[in-house]
Amino acid sequence: MEKSAASTEPQGPRPVLGRDSVQVPDDQDFRSFRYECEAEAGWNLTYSKAGVSVWVQAMEMDRTLHKIKCRMECRDVPAETLYDVLHDIEYRRKWDSNVIETFDIARLTVNADVGYYSWRCPKPLKNRDVITLRSWLPMGTDYIIMNYSVKHPKYPPRKDLVRAVSIQTGYLIQSTGPKSCVITYLAQVDPKGSLPKWVVNKSSQFLAPKAMKKMYKACVKYPEWKQKHRPHFKPWLHPEQSPLPSLALSELSVQHADSLENIDESAVAESREERAGGAGGEGSDDDTSLT
Repeated sequence: MEKSAASTEPQGPRPVLGRDSVQVPDDQDFRSFRYECEAEAGWNLTYSKAGVSVWVQAMEMDRTLHKIKCRMECRDVPAETLYDVLHDIEYRRKWDSNVIETFDIARLTVNADVGYYSWRCPKPLKNRDVITLRSWLPMGTDYIIMNYSVKHPKYPPRKDLVRAVSIQTGYLIQSTGPKSCVITYLAQVDPKGSLPKWVVNKSSQFLAPKAMKKMYKACVKYPEWKQKHRPHFKPWLHPEQSPLPSLALSELSVQHADSLENIDESAVAESREERAGGAGGEGSDDDTSLT
Protein backbone atom coordinates (compact mmCIF):
# COMPACT_ATOMS: atom_id res chain seq x y z
CA MET A 1 0.00 0.00 0.00
CA GLU A 2 2.70 2.44 0.99
CA LYS A 3 4.76 1.74 -2.10
CA SER A 4 1.94 2.05 -4.59
CA ALA A 5 0.64 5.29 -3.05
CA ALA A 6 4.05 6.87 -3.34
CA SER A 7 5.13 5.62 -6.74
CA THR A 8 2.06 5.42 -8.98
CA GLU A 9 1.40 8.40 -11.26
CA PRO A 10 -1.59 10.50 -10.18
CA GLN A 11 -4.77 10.01 -12.13
CA GLY A 12 -6.24 13.42 -11.38
CA PRO A 13 -8.48 14.51 -8.53
CA ARG A 14 -11.19 12.18 -7.33
CA PRO A 15 -13.43 13.53 -4.55
CA VAL A 16 -13.80 11.11 -1.65
CA LEU A 17 -17.45 12.06 -1.37
CA GLY A 18 -18.22 10.99 -4.92
CA ARG A 19 -19.71 7.90 -3.34
CA ASP A 20 -23.02 6.89 -1.86
CA SER A 21 -21.56 4.74 0.90
CA VAL A 22 -18.89 5.35 3.53
CA GLN A 23 -15.53 3.91 2.56
CA VAL A 24 -12.03 4.19 3.94
CA PRO A 25 -9.90 6.01 1.35
CA ASP A 26 -7.68 3.78 -0.78
CA ASP A 27 -4.36 4.37 -2.56
CA GLN A 28 -6.02 6.21 -5.45
CA ASP A 29 -7.75 8.59 -3.03
CA PHE A 30 -4.42 9.45 -1.40
CA ARG A 31 -2.78 9.93 -4.81
CA SER A 32 -5.67 12.13 -5.91
CA PHE A 33 -5.41 14.28 -2.78
CA ARG A 34 -1.67 14.71 -3.31
CA TYR A 35 -2.27 15.63 -6.95
CA GLU A 36 -4.67 18.41 -5.97
CA CYS A 37 -2.35 19.72 -3.25
CA GLU A 38 0.40 20.10 -5.85
CA ALA A 39 -1.81 21.39 -8.69
CA GLU A 40 -1.58 25.03 -9.80
CA ALA A 41 -4.21 25.32 -12.52
CA GLY A 42 -7.46 26.94 -11.38
CA TRP A 43 -6.03 28.34 -8.14
CA ASN A 44 -5.69 32.06 -7.44
CA LEU A 45 -2.88 33.21 -5.14
CA THR A 46 -4.30 35.57 -2.51
CA TYR A 47 -1.47 35.75 0.03
CA SER A 48 2.30 35.16 -0.06
CA LYS A 49 4.54 36.33 2.74
CA ALA A 50 7.24 34.95 5.05
CA GLY A 51 7.09 31.40 3.72
CA VAL A 52 3.28 31.15 3.83
CA SER A 53 1.11 31.11 0.69
CA VAL A 54 -2.67 30.93 0.33
CA TRP A 55 -4.72 30.13 -2.75
CA VAL A 56 -8.48 30.11 -3.28
CA GLN A 57 -10.42 28.43 -6.03
CA ALA A 58 -13.16 30.39 -7.72
CA MET A 59 -16.36 28.35 -7.75
CA GLU A 60 -18.86 30.63 -9.46
CA MET A 61 -21.51 27.93 -9.79
CA ASP A 62 -21.84 27.61 -6.03
CA ARG A 63 -20.66 30.60 -4.04
CA THR A 64 -21.38 28.91 -0.71
CA LEU A 65 -18.75 26.25 -1.40
CA HIS A 66 -15.31 27.44 -0.38
CA LYS A 67 -12.05 25.86 -1.43
CA ILE A 68 -8.78 27.06 0.05
CA LYS A 69 -5.19 25.85 -0.07
CA CYS A 70 -2.39 26.97 2.26
CA ARG A 71 1.29 26.09 2.08
CA MET A 72 3.97 26.80 4.65
CA GLU A 73 7.71 26.19 4.76
CA CYS A 74 8.69 24.83 8.17
CA ARG A 75 12.32 25.32 9.12
CA ASP A 76 13.57 23.51 12.21
CA VAL A 77 10.52 21.20 12.17
CA PRO A 78 10.96 17.63 10.87
CA ALA A 79 8.08 16.18 8.87
CA GLU A 80 7.48 13.49 11.48
CA THR A 81 7.06 16.12 14.23
CA LEU A 82 4.43 17.99 12.23
CA TYR A 83 2.68 14.68 11.55
CA ASP A 84 2.61 13.93 15.30
CA VAL A 85 1.25 17.40 16.15
CA LEU A 86 -1.66 17.04 13.71
CA HIS A 87 -2.54 13.67 15.20
CA ASP A 88 -2.09 14.44 18.89
CA ILE A 89 -5.58 15.41 20.05
CA GLU A 90 -4.44 16.11 23.61
CA TYR A 91 -1.87 18.60 22.37
CA ARG A 92 -4.37 20.19 19.99
CA ARG A 93 -6.56 21.16 22.92
CA LYS A 94 -3.56 23.10 24.22
CA TRP A 95 -2.48 25.02 21.12
CA ASP A 96 -5.68 25.38 19.08
CA SER A 97 -7.48 28.24 20.81
CA ASN A 98 -10.27 28.00 18.25
CA VAL A 99 -11.40 24.57 19.42
CA ILE A 100 -14.57 24.29 21.48
CA GLU A 101 -14.53 20.53 21.82
CA THR A 102 -12.68 17.71 20.04
CA PHE A 103 -12.49 13.97 20.63
CA ASP A 104 -12.02 10.67 18.84
CA ILE A 105 -15.12 8.48 18.65
CA ALA A 106 -14.08 5.11 17.25
CA ARG A 107 -11.47 3.23 15.26
CA LEU A 108 -12.29 1.88 11.80
CA THR A 109 -8.96 0.42 10.64
CA VAL A 110 -5.29 0.73 11.60
CA ASN A 111 -5.15 4.03 9.70
CA ALA A 112 -8.68 5.41 9.93
CA ASP A 113 -10.98 6.66 12.69
CA VAL A 114 -14.05 8.81 13.30
CA GLY A 115 -13.93 11.99 15.34
CA TYR A 116 -15.78 15.12 16.44
CA TYR A 117 -14.57 18.72 16.21
CA SER A 118 -16.35 21.98 17.01
CA TRP A 119 -14.84 25.42 16.56
CA ARG A 120 -15.45 29.11 17.09
CA CYS A 121 -16.25 31.21 14.06
CA PRO A 122 -15.45 34.91 13.73
CA LYS A 123 -18.00 36.92 15.70
CA PRO A 124 -20.94 37.27 15.27
CA LEU A 125 -21.31 34.12 13.12
CA LYS A 126 -22.64 30.94 14.65
CA ASN A 127 -20.07 28.35 15.70
CA ARG A 128 -19.71 25.16 13.66
CA ASP A 129 -19.07 21.47 14.28
CA VAL A 130 -18.33 18.45 12.15
CA ILE A 131 -18.13 14.64 12.35
CA THR A 132 -15.41 13.25 10.10
CA LEU A 133 -13.87 10.02 8.93
CA ARG A 134 -10.15 10.66 9.08
CA SER A 135 -7.48 8.54 7.42
CA TRP A 136 -3.71 8.82 7.18
CA LEU A 137 -0.83 7.35 5.24
CA PRO A 138 2.96 7.68 5.64
CA MET A 139 4.70 7.63 2.25
CA GLY A 140 8.42 7.31 2.89
CA THR A 141 9.39 10.66 4.41
CA ASP A 142 6.08 12.28 3.39
CA TYR A 143 2.67 12.03 5.07
CA ILE A 144 -0.98 12.59 4.23
CA ILE A 145 -3.87 13.09 6.66
CA MET A 146 -7.31 13.70 5.18
CA ASN A 147 -10.96 13.61 6.20
CA TYR A 148 -14.53 13.89 4.97
CA SER A 149 -17.87 14.25 6.74
CA VAL A 150 -19.95 11.30 7.88
CA LYS A 151 -23.08 10.82 9.97
CA HIS A 152 -22.85 8.94 13.27
CA PRO A 153 -26.14 7.87 14.91
CA LYS A 154 -25.00 8.93 18.39
CA TYR A 155 -23.87 12.40 17.34
CA PRO A 156 -26.69 14.18 15.47
CA PRO A 157 -26.54 17.94 14.74
CA ARG A 158 -26.82 20.13 17.83
CA LYS A 159 -29.16 23.09 18.24
CA ASP A 160 -26.41 25.39 19.51
CA LEU A 161 -24.05 24.74 16.57
CA VAL A 162 -24.25 24.66 12.78
CA ARG A 163 -23.23 21.26 11.38
CA ALA A 164 -20.75 21.98 8.56
CA VAL A 165 -19.68 19.49 5.91
CA SER A 166 -16.09 18.63 5.04
CA ILE A 167 -16.23 17.47 1.43
CA GLN A 168 -12.51 16.81 1.54
CA THR A 169 -10.01 18.36 3.90
CA GLY A 170 -6.48 17.39 4.76
CA TYR A 171 -2.75 17.91 4.94
CA LEU A 172 0.20 16.91 2.76
CA ILE A 173 3.49 17.00 4.67
CA GLN A 174 6.62 16.79 2.54
CA SER A 175 10.06 16.40 4.05
CA THR A 176 12.69 18.80 2.69
CA GLY A 177 15.52 17.71 4.99
CA PRO A 178 16.26 16.09 8.36
CA LYS A 179 14.85 19.10 10.22
CA SER A 180 12.60 20.83 7.71
CA CYS A 181 9.40 20.24 5.76
CA VAL A 182 6.62 21.86 3.75
CA ILE A 183 2.96 21.48 4.71
CA THR A 184 0.03 21.99 2.35
CA TYR A 185 -3.45 22.32 3.83
CA LEU A 186 -6.34 21.78 1.42
CA ALA A 187 -9.95 22.32 2.46
CA GLN A 188 -13.18 21.99 0.55
CA VAL A 189 -15.87 22.73 3.10
CA ASP A 190 -19.55 23.55 2.90
CA PRO A 191 -20.12 25.81 5.95
CA LYS A 192 -23.89 25.31 5.55
CA GLY A 193 -24.75 28.89 4.97
CA SER A 194 -24.22 31.88 2.75
CA LEU A 195 -21.25 33.52 4.40
CA PRO A 196 -20.64 37.26 4.08
CA LYS A 197 -17.82 38.29 1.75
CA TRP A 198 -15.77 39.66 4.65
CA VAL A 199 -15.54 36.17 6.15
CA VAL A 200 -14.27 34.63 2.92
CA ASN A 201 -11.75 37.42 2.44
CA LYS A 202 -10.62 37.32 6.05
CA SER A 203 -10.16 33.56 5.93
CA SER A 204 -7.79 33.72 2.97
CA GLN A 205 -6.01 36.97 3.79
CA PHE A 206 -5.65 36.76 7.55
CA LEU A 207 -7.05 33.75 9.40
CA ALA A 208 -5.44 31.01 7.30
CA PRO A 209 -1.90 32.48 7.38
CA LYS A 210 -2.23 33.15 11.11
CA ALA A 211 -3.38 29.59 11.72
CA MET A 212 -0.42 28.16 9.82
CA LYS A 213 2.01 30.27 11.83
CA LYS A 214 0.33 29.20 15.06
CA MET A 215 0.67 25.57 14.00
CA TYR A 216 4.37 26.12 13.30
CA LYS A 217 4.92 27.51 16.81
CA ALA A 218 3.07 24.51 18.24
CA CYS A 219 5.39 22.18 16.33
CA VAL A 220 8.50 23.87 17.70
CA LYS A 221 7.25 23.39 21.25
CA TYR A 222 5.89 19.87 20.78
CA PRO A 223 9.00 17.71 21.48
CA GLU A 224 9.48 19.28 24.91
CA TRP A 225 5.77 19.04 25.71
CA LYS A 226 5.51 15.44 24.56
CA GLN A 227 8.39 14.36 26.77
CA LYS A 228 6.20 15.26 29.76
CA HIS A 229 2.94 13.82 28.41
CA ARG A 230 3.06 10.09 27.66
CA PRO A 231 6.08 10.36 25.32
CA HIS A 232 5.69 6.84 23.95
CA PHE A 233 1.93 7.03 23.35
CA LYS A 234 1.43 7.54 19.61
CA PRO A 235 -1.44 5.32 18.41
CA TRP A 236 -1.26 6.90 14.95
CA LEU A 237 2.16 5.22 14.63
CA HIS A 238 1.41 2.22 16.85
CA PRO A 239 -2.23 1.18 16.30
CA GLU A 240 -2.00 -1.44 19.04
CA GLN A 241 -1.92 1.47 21.52
CA SER A 242 -5.32 2.79 20.47
CA PRO A 243 -7.90 2.77 23.29
CA LEU A 244 -10.76 3.49 20.89
CA PRO A 245 -13.60 1.01 20.38
CA SER A 246 -13.92 -0.53 16.94
CA LEU A 247 -16.76 0.58 14.69
CA ALA A 248 -18.14 -1.06 11.57
CA LEU A 249 -18.41 1.13 8.47
CA SER A 250 -22.03 0.06 8.18
CA GLU A 251 -22.78 2.14 11.30
CA LEU A 252 -21.87 5.30 9.41
CA SER A 253 -23.45 7.07 6.45
CA VAL A 254 -22.27 9.83 4.13
CA GLN A 255 -23.14 13.32 5.35
CA HIS A 256 -24.65 15.06 2.35
CA ALA A 257 -24.77 18.84 2.62
CA ASP A 258 -28.27 19.10 1.22
CA SER A 259 -29.69 17.11 4.15
CA LEU A 260 -28.69 19.81 6.64
CA GLU A 261 -30.30 23.13 7.45
CA ASN A 262 -28.92 26.05 5.48
CA ILE A 263 -28.08 29.14 7.55
CA ASP A 264 -28.12 32.47 5.74
CA GLU A 265 -25.52 34.72 7.36
CA SER A 266 -24.64 36.65 4.20
CA ALA A 267 -25.84 39.96 5.65
CA VAL A 268 -24.10 39.59 9.02
CA ALA A 269 -21.68 42.45 9.61
CA GLU A 270 -18.27 41.97 11.15
CA SER A 271 -18.37 42.72 14.85
CA ARG A 272 -16.73 45.86 16.18
CA GLU A 273 -14.43 43.69 18.28
CA GLU A 274 -13.28 41.77 15.21
CA ARG A 275 -12.67 44.95 13.19
CA ALA A 276 -10.85 46.77 15.97
CA GLY A 277 -8.73 43.89 17.17
CA GLY A 278 -8.07 42.11 13.89
CA ALA A 279 -6.95 39.00 15.72
CA GLY A 280 -8.31 40.21 19.02
CA GLY A 281 -11.63 38.40 18.84
CA GLU A 282 -11.84 35.17 20.76
CA GLY A 283 -12.59 33.15 17.67
CA SER A 284 -10.16 34.78 15.27
CA ASP A 285 -6.85 33.28 16.26
CA ASP A 286 -7.04 30.52 13.69
CA ASP A 287 -8.51 29.53 10.38
CA THR A 288 -12.09 28.62 11.22
CA SER A 289 -11.98 25.51 9.05
CA LEU A 290 -8.79 23.83 10.28
CA THR A 291 -10.13 20.40 11.16
